[in-house]
Amino acid sequence: MKNSNQSFTLNKRVWCVIVGLVSISSGAIADELTTALTSGKPSADFNLRYESVEQENGLKDASALTLRTRLAYTTGKVSGWSALVEMEDTRIVLGQGDYSVPQTAYQSGVYSVIADPEHTELDQGFVQYTSETITAKIGRQVIAWDGQRFIGHVGWRQDRQTFDAVSVKYNPRQDLTLNYAYITQRNRIFAEAQDQDSKDHLFNASFKTRLGTLTGYGYVLELDNETENDLDTFGVSFVGSAVAGETKLLYSLEYANQTSQTVTTDFSADYMLAEFGAVMGGITAKLGYESLGSDDAAYGFSTPLATLHKFNGWADIFLTTPAQGLVDTYISLAGGALGGKWMAAYHSFEADNASDSVDDLGSELDLQYVRAYGPHYSIGLKYAAYSGDSGKVDTDKLWAWLSAKF
Repeated sequence: MKNSNQSFTLNKRVWCVIVGLVSISSGAIADELTTALTSGKPSADFNLRYESVEQENGLKDASALTLRTRLAYTTGKVSGWSALVEMEDTRIVLGQGDYSVPQTAYQSGVYSVIADPEHTELDQGFVQYTSETITAKIGRQVIAWDGQRFIGHVGWRQDRQTFDAVSVKYNPRQDLTLNYAYITQRNRIFAEAQDQDSKDHLFNASFKTRLGTLTGYGYVLELDNETENDLDTFGVSFVGSAVAGETKLLYSLEYANQTSQTVTTDFSADYMLAEFGAVMGGITAKLGYESLGSDDAAYGFSTPLATLHKFNGWADIFLTTPAQGLVDTYISLAGGALGGKWMAAYHSFEADNASDSVDDLGSELDLQYVRAYGPHYSIGLKYAAYSGDSGKVDTDKLWAWLSAKF
């Protein structure tokens, strides 16, 4: 039997070994963290843009020259973990700020709206874990799914939309992707003036087949403002392509149903999309029909988290769907010229459920040309001309920009 002095000596040795192992382990972890922090990747994104707006109303014509700057740093990885911090800033350049941003009270009601307020804020800041099958993020982040028709970053505006959220992407197999996100704050495009606390659940699952990708989704949205304001959307889409000789055929089909419930209202509306196209001789042609339905001319189908500028015309006339709904029948052509890419589109708008005052909703012509110069620089020109009806005013918008990314 060991005496007390022997036991004490043995225990002391054990603790010395444990302390030594912890010290070695802590030192190794500290070295890994230091390496991850110092071996990361900085990045910079600059966008200098001129925008003008002319409308047939009582507002003065608007013009803006703004510079948006994003500076980011992405750390290296430690056991699959990494982090990103990105700051965003927008400034008016050379005093060219003759425009209104009603949401921030900037010259509200004086000029036509150009939704690019001056701001400085955290654009993204999240911790991320990645493995062969899982990508998980927690913090402020961009979420952009399925062409951004329902969930997007509104990246066209200088202050893009991000979300304070937890998101998980899971790929149990190569042809199956499952996405989930829970959003606690919507960081919208008006600096911090219109950010919204929320309790949003986003579900999205896609399966790739040889004919295209089948996607099912459910977006359960709710503002966290102590009122009943449920906005639930469930839908399915199929997007694919096929080759016929020297022609590539394109097709997209989508359907969704939406319910909007408050204490006093209960509405339901449908969404439908049918788009068909072809790529031949370097030209892409598309013909589409999109319907954001109405509930008896009292409620229009809503997509509050979408990148709305991508849809229903670049003049942004229909950022809010009319209560009578919106049907957009469009045709577009795109191709290459002079080292860049061009696009032209024509939209014809009408109400889904016409009323005495709202039926024909006008038409729009959109034109764009973009050219890249090497891996870092690009320039662009863009024009939108909307011809109004049913109370909508004629609107012309012009953009010219220079972008640099490093």
